[in-house]
Amino acid sequence: MSATQFTALARTGDPHTALRRFLALDAVVTGANGLAYLAASGPLGRFFGVGPDLLLALGTVLAVYGVAVGLLAARARPAALPVRAVIETNLAWTVLSFLALALWLEPSTAGAVWTVLQAVVVAGFAVLQHLALKARQDISE
Repeated sequence: MSATQFTALARTGDPHTALRRFLALDAVVTGANGLAYLAASGPLGRFFGVGPDLLLALGTVLAVYGVAVGLLAARARPAALPVRAVIETNLAWTVLSFLALALWLEPSTAGAVWTVLQAVVVAGFAVLQHLALKARQDISE
């Protein structure tokens, strides 16, 4: 991704602001997903072809994670170590999503599509956050 594309996507040329925006977007999407799983684990479980207990557990994890990422995004200059932890957690989520589909989940078609789509979105967050962190470090050197 070129610097121009990155700047356009972040809607800012400031790497600090770009990083905070990508973290905030991650927090909002993840938190909303978690709250949906918590509020509607039964209907969503039936639709996705997975147990409601799994969605309740995932909803709890995602809601807490969304709040944590949101708190990180709220800092004027998020520290690199926690940002790296978010990036690595997002990458781990992506890998685990595909492993779950291949090895132990037997979701409905909608559930399989949803799992792939959310894994791709989370991977996208990781890439954008990595690029923003790298851009921020480049201007600091």
